[in-house]
Amino acid sequence: MDTLIKILVVEDEMIIAAKISMQLTNLGYEVTGILTRGEEAIIHVQENKPDIVLMDIHLKGYLDGIETVALIHQHADIPVIYLTANSDEATFNKAKSTKPYAFIAKPFKQLDLQRAIELAILRMAENDHKITIERKTGDEEQPFILSDRIFVRHKDKMIKIMLADIFYLEADRNYSRIFTRGKEYLLSITLKAIEEKLPSKFFLRIHRSYIINLMHVEEVTEGRVTIAQNPVPVAAGLKERLLQHIQTI
Repeated sequence: MDTLIKILVVEDEMIIAAKISMQLTNLGYEVTGILTRGEEAIIHVQENKPDIVLMDIHLKGYLDGIETVALIHQHADIPVIYLTANSDEATFNKAKSTKPYAFIAKPFKQLDLQRAIELAILRMAENDHKITIERKTGDEEQPFILSDRIFVRHKDKMIKIMLADIFYLEADRNYSRIFTRGKEYLLSITLKAIEEKLPSKFFLRIHRSYIINLMHVEEVTEGRVTIAQNPVPVAAGLKERLLQHIQTI
C-alpha cells in the first residue's frame, strides 16, 4: 500500500505552525504533529517515526532546535529541514554540524516548502548506499528508489511505496507498472533500470516483462506464479531458478 509522506512540524509560534501544517496538507503530505518544544519532538519522533522533520531553530523550553536535532539523530536518522529567521553566522555553523537536508528562511512561500521537501527526498535517495538516482528526463519525473521504499509522484502528490508492499512489476515499453494491494502505479523508468535497484533477495525477474516480490508468491506452476490471486507468467526455463530463490528467503 502507499502512504503519504509523514512530516513533523516543530515551531514555537503556533500561528506559523498552523500555516505550515495547512500548506503541507495542501501539498499532499501528512502532518504527524505540531509541537513547540524540543523535548516533545524527541518523544514524538520515537513514537510516530515521521519521514521528515521541519525544525525551527529557536524553540521554547530547555532545548533549541539544533540541540533537539542532535538528540534525535542519536536514535533515528531522520532528514531535518531547518526553519530559520535571521540566524547569525555562529548559529548557522552550529546548525550545519547536524547535517540538515535544507534551510528555509522565514517568511517563506508554499513553493519554497515544496522544493525543500522534494530536495530532501532526493538527498535521502542519494544517501542510500544501495541506489543510484534516476534523474528527470524531459518533463517526466522519475521515482526515487531507496533500499526499502520508493518515492513517487501520484495524482499531484508525492507518496511512498514500501518495497515489502509491492506484489509485482510489469514492463510497459519505457515505463514500469507497480502493483500493490488494490492499486497500480505507472513509473517513468524502464523495468531493467528498476530491476538494478531492487534488492535481489526478494525481487526476481521471471519474465522479460515481469519482476515479482518472492514474499508474495502463493503458487508456482509450470508456466506461471500466482500472487494475490493474480497469475503472472514465468518464462521457459526459469521455474527452477524461481524455486531456488524462494528457498533462500
